[in-house]
Amino acid sequence: MNIIKAVEADYLKEQAFKLAIGDTIRVHFKVIEGSRERIQVFEGTVIAMHGEGVKETFTVRRISYGVGVERIFPVHSPKVAKIELVRHGKVRRAKLYYLRDRVGKAAKVAEKL
Repeated sequence: MNIIKAVEADYLKEQAFKLAIGDTIRVHFKVIEGSRERIQVFEGTVIAMHGEGVKETFTVRRISYGVGVERIFPVHSPKVAKIELVRHGKVRRAKLYYLRDRVGKAAKVAEKL
């Protein structure tokens, strides 16, 4: 196991962003289209976090034109350029899957003061 951790340590980001469930964040993701590369911004609520080390991921959910869109991002991926915190959310659950069934203002997470 020590050999695996040593190999994975090379791929970990030094300054990993501290995420919390319920936070509203803006993820700047590098997208390659043909020979061009651009940054795409995805803003939403963190509803889940999975794994540890190199395999750590987080799920972000947003409502786009009335349709719920979820996207899973690896924390230590080189394609994740930047993560910005918009606001902290006040939640009492580890996974916010119940937001999938809610519509409108009921799908919002209260802000932590």
